[in-house]
Amino acid sequence: MTAVRTALVVGGGIAGPVTAMALRRAGIEATVYEGRPSAADGLGVTLTLAPNGLAALRAVDAEQAVREVGLPMRRTVITDGRGGLIGTLPHVAVEPVTVGLWRDDLARALRERAEAQGVPIVYGKRLVDAESTADGVLARFGDGSTATADLLIGADGIRSRVRTLIDPAAPDPQVLPLLNLGGAARYAVPDADPEAMYLVFGSRGFFGYWVEPDGRTAWFANVPDPRPTTWAEANQTPPEQWLHRLREVYADDVPAHQVLAHTEPADVVAIGSIETMPSVPHWYRDRMVLVGDAVHAPSPSSGQGASLAVESAVQLARCLRDHSDLPTALTAYERLRRPRVEKVVRRGRQTTSTKTAGPVAKRMMRIMMPLALRTFLNPERSLGAEQRYRIDWDAPVSAELAQR
Repeated sequence: MTAVRTALVVGGGIAGPVTAMALRRAGIEATVYEGRPSAADGLGVTLTLAPNGLAALRAVDAEQAVREVGLPMRRTVITDGRGGLIGTLPHVAVEPVTVGLWRDDLARALRERAEAQGVPIVYGKRLVDAESTADGVLARFGDGSTATADLLIGADGIRSRVRTLIDPAAPDPQVLPLLNLGGAARYAVPDADPEAMYLVFGSRGFFGYWVEPDGRTAWFANVPDPRPTTWAEANQTPPEQWLHRLREVYADDVPAHQVLAHTEPADVVAIGSIETMPSVPHWYRDRMVLVGDAVHAPSPSSGQGASLAVESAVQLARCLRDHSDLPTALTAYERLRRPRVEKVVRRGRQTTSTKTAGPVAKRMMRIMMPLALRTFLNPERSLGAEQRYRIDWDAPVSAELAQR
């Protein structure tokens, strides 16, 4: 039985509510502290949850709530900017199937599910400092308030304050030379498979989309740009200007040209440069520990960011459940997670590099892609193995560690 009875979870996005639900199932009272003043949405564009992520949500009774706001994605279709087919990648034939959804919808579904399970979520609590004490941890917030518990968990994203409190020398996010934008077009791409995600290697940028049941097309765009651009900087540019730039970049690409022609400026979201986390030396210290993007943010190209975050949330709770000694529990958690997440982060960085390929590299990629797809279809390798990963909540952590 764990010696941890209470926890402060910093961050109310994706990892935070799942962490709190998993802790509650492990017998630990957890409160989520979110820096934003309210539950107002509007952050982020589209993402996917792979079968492994949905399976992890099943452990906290949140899978169905998420499936209800997502769309099943049974295959990925890869084309060039002229509309030529490069290849089709059927998703691994396991349930639950991958779902595509808006980040807002995912975060809202997880918050509502956590609150329905009795998890308190407190807004307007921006963490500024924390310190371990003899018998717990003390958190200080920007409004002058404090909170105490046995453990503080940083689920506060890629710019985690908790990460710097654990290790002031912790690495910063790595900026990749791609801008990330997205939105929705009031237009349905003709003949698009409603259960497919489409990835387009255009002449000057990478474009992804799927068709929504309401007839809109959800899209995202990755445009090469070597200048690091934060979210705040990206949003200093009016959406009209972003849309004008995107229409220029994709002027010769189909169906990106048509999708953007039917997109209104109000429906454009600018995220800034794609970022990923390099290896973080210290995942925990004393009574503070990290989960999700705060410690292992992969490139969006991995398709695993949200899935890995919810996996880590569940695994941390299992380790705390099975070990009465906190250092032993946190060591077990890192042993379970570090090899897996760092492998995915590396692969995501490699995948992102294909989006900035020059003309010669793109021609070679068109030749090699069918071979790569056949490799992916082998369920014992690469993507298939990642998506088949399952967490057995009822099994002891020691049994999983013994298999490694």
